[in-house]
Amino acid sequence: MKPTLSRRDAIKTLGASAATLSTALTNEAMAAEPLKLKGNIKHSVSRWCYASIPFEELCQASKDMGIESIELTGPKEWEIMKKYGLTSAMGWADPWPEKTGLTSFLNNPKNHDAIYKCYEELLPQAQAAGVTNVICFSGNRNGLGDYQGLLNCQKGIKRLIPLAEKYGVTLTMELLSSRASHPDYQCDNIEWGAVLCEMVGSEKFKMLYDIYHMQSMSGDHIRNIQRYGKYISHYHTGGHPGRNEIDETQEIYYPAIVKAIVATGYKGYIGQEFVPKAKDKAGMLESLKKCVLICDV
Repeated sequence: MKPTLSRRDAIKTLGASAATLSTALTNEAMAAEPLKLKGNIKHSVSRWCYASIPFEELCQASKDMGIESIELTGPKEWEIMKKYGLTSAMGWADPWPEKTGLTSFLNNPKNHDAIYKCYEELLPQAQAAGVTNVICFSGNRNGLGDYQGLLNCQKGIKRLIPLAEKYGVTLTMELLSSRASHPDYQCDNIEWGAVLCEMVGSEKFKMLYDIYHMQSMSGDHIRNIQRYGKYISHYHTGGHPGRNEIDETQEIYYPAIVKAIVATGYKGYIGQEFVPKAKDKAGMLESLKKCVLICDV
């Protein structure tokens, strides 16, 4: 998960040529036509994958598609999203405390004071905005054994749990691949994450099951979801290999996986976190629409 991409590609104005005007009006009409979604799963999109699209244009396009959330967003964006009736299925801090992030977080006790201060400010803002999940990370091993990493994370999370319970927000640790995208990351399998959830012992701490990352580690998603679904508060998509569209060009069959998620009684969101191959706004949004429909089982 990379939080930023370059920003480019503004929409062309309607005052160009007649042909351009006709095309623009057709695209606008298509975008305004809402998808006929089944309602068995709620849909979300990760902001960083569409960073080249101006934020309010992404908000409008998401609303038009029936997407209810733009995630991996922070308090400044939450205020904008209110105008469009959108929420953030997975919030985060912007910025994170200095010297913390994906590679250095809760498994390093030296970070605990700064992390606590960050969430002490962030969680009330999340509650006010109606954001019920906020992301967190284990950090890299850096030579730390898995058991000691569990103990260190447990200590830091238990310190945060009273805040999470007070403000009704679930702290959600993301599972990431240590084989490919995030070498040495500690929370890289659902078994380790489930043990940590048991050690913390609160419904306000769960896992973010990133299907793309877990395909890199072990696959076996349907059994993982069936066994460990109670420890999961959010899901991410992504085509594997390549992290592109979740269609027939890659090795994960998402309809079966989403059906398994729904069968557990899950009532949350599935967040599209693939990187569209298209670089123009129309192509990117068409890919998003296509992948939302793939997951709308």
